[in-house]
Amino acid sequence: MLTLNSAKGGEMREAMHGFIKEMPKISENNDKYEFTGEYITFEINGETHTVYRIRAKKDIIDEYGKIIVRKGELGGFIEKEENLDYRSNAWVFDNARIFGNAVVFGNAQVYGNAWVYGNACVVGNAMVYGNAQVFDNALVYGNAKVFGNAQVYGYAWVFDNARIFGNARVYDNAQIYGYAQIFDNARIFGNARVYDNAQIYGYAQIFGYAQVFDYAQVFDYAWVYGKANVYDDAWVFGDAQVCGSARIYRKARVAKGRWSSGDVIEEDVKEAKRP
Repeated sequence: MLTLNSAKGGEMREAMHGFIKEMPKISENNDKYEFTGEYITFEINGETHTVYRIRAKKDIIDEYGKIIVRKGELGGFIEKEENLDYRSNAWVFDNARIFGNAVVFGNAQVYGNAWVYGNACVVGNAMVYGNAQVFDNALVYGNAKVFGNAQVYGYAWVFDNARIFGNARVYDNAQIYGYAQIFDNARIFGNARVYDNAQIYGYAQIFGYAQVFDYAQVFDYAWVYGKANVYDDAWVFGDAQVCGSARIYRKARVAKGRWSSGDVIEEDVKEAKRP
């Protein structure tokens, strides 16, 4: 028996794997894939799931006419037909798993060792790969990518051309979009919004109703929370904290101190002017 850590600190036990004859039902109209009989049964957060490897029944061609899967090629694992839409070009590759009530459709691709589960949805041209996990009620769509060891969960949305990677976590009701990038060990949660070309990395945290946008960067151990805004080409880093309704913008560089309601920073500062 193999024991691994799951996404939110729960326990995953992989109980068995092999080949069986009995497989989930498949629709008569499904000319896209079939179940091979290869399966994995495992337990995560107290629930047992069995996922089955699929095989393409025809060439699967993307919107540009490129063959992404050839007839007869093996795919990844799904728990039931509802997990992977057979009317679209979506596909699961490698050892990736889709289970629970999760749905992958459109031109979306899930591959590597990625997991999509719970009530999560991956759609459009989105990609989830590496060891990434998307679960709960999270939504990843557009041209967004979630990869590495990143996790997106809760009711979080990641869309447009956003990138979530490294060991980043995006959860609760957070939204990441535009060309924003969240990586390293950054955490985005609450009702936070990160968009445009903003970058959050290091051990930075954005939460509450905070917004980071334009070309702003928040990194190191900095926190931005409350209803604070960081935008333009501003940087918040070091151990700085920006909260309340503070605004950090233009080419401000804030590396220390706690900035709160009423603070407006437009230029370089080394530390807060008051406690």
